[in-house]
Amino acid sequence: MGFLDIARPLWLGMFLTFWALFLPHRVGMATAWLFGLAQDVLYGTLLGQNALVLTLIIFLVMSLHRRLRMFPSWQQSLVLLVVFGLAQLVQLWLNTLGGNRPPTLLFLLPALVSALLWPWISGLLRGLSRRFNVY
Repeated sequence: MGFLDIARPLWLGMFLTFWALFLPHRVGMATAWLFGLAQDVLYGTLLGQNALVLTLIIFLVMSLHRRLRMFPSWQQSLVLLVVFGLAQLVQLWLNTLGGNRPPTLLFLLPALVSALLWPWISGLLRGLSRRFNVY
């Protein structure tokens, strides 16, 4: 496993987070659960593992929804660093139960990379949603 595999951002988590923040009436925990199940089937992981993690992310984002919308994107990144970090810890816990525990703390690196990419991803998705009139 190379460095780029270890530092891969949580793309699906970031996209679902954006849509849960800006279209909470359309994207919610059920959507996260379905996408997580699809990700489990696609990657061959324990069925429900990614679904649980993505549902946790969206639950936390939706519970902080009104506050997160008021924050500038750099403050959103800090909050999402904690949310994605908690999701990675749950992922580690589930991997440990399955017998696949990573030996180092590098499992938290995707949370950091995702939080650093958040301002650009949210800006890009916001521009696309305005361009295509998605409300």
